[in-house]
Amino acid sequence: MHVSVRLGEDDRLCLLVVIGVREDGVTELLAVEDGYRESTESWASVMRDLKDRGLNEPRLVIGDGALGTWAALRDVFPGARRQACWVHKIARVLDALPKRLQPDAKKLLHEMMEAPTRKDAKAALERFREQFDAKYPKPVSKLDKDWAHLTAFYDFPAEHWRHLRTSNAIESSFATVKVRTRVTKGAGSKRAALAMAYKLLDAAQERWRRFNGHELVADVLAGVEFKDGERVTDDQTMTTDEKVAA
Repeated sequence: MHVSVRLGEDDRLCLLVVIGVREDGVTELLAVEDGYRESTESWASVMRDLKDRGLNEPRLVIGDGALGTWAALRDVFPGARRQACWVHKIARVLDALPKRLQPDAKKLLHEMMEAPTRKDAKAALERFREQFDAKYPKPVSKLDKDWAHLTAFYDFPAEHWRHLRTSNAIESSFATVKVRTRVTKGAGSKRAALAMAYKLLDAAQERWRRFNGHELVADVLAGVEFKDGERVTDDQTMTTDEKVAA
């Protein structure tokens, strides 16, 4: 999130914010840091600090697609899975299409995001490809490029999907900070902006809702396998192709 600053050489502050979910399903603010244009090193510094403070390797990290985030994740938490935000991806795909085609494209994109299984999501992707790829290959390539990361949520409990498919948990909390900075026409300094953002987000977390299916978070952390949102039982095994897709 970028916050306006009235004084100093830079008129904007780049805030790097991390929200996590505890084993009991409670959502908690983990970090609010001053970064440099969402760079890899800035994100790596945030993640290393979290690791030093005792954060175990996350099972899944949801982000808006900033490359610095993912590069830092590979360096600090190489075993963490990655989930790309569907809301951001849909916006970028639609931007690559003419406005007259966007309503039909948006409908197919939501079918992908909300598909009940990975196979159904892939089928919706192929319908999108059939309709648009010949004349507009760019939006299709945007989906192909991140498909594995867009569908990572299928390997987690279905009760969690609404929380995992987007980074809206952070985006909605930013609204409070943005409103305050508009009213004050920006903080007086970077330090003041950082302190204000932290205090507002810290207060906001008291209103954050607990994860749906919070009792399943412990299973996820324990390494229980899920396929298309359902627990994989002892008499079920994932095929090699399914593990590669996951």
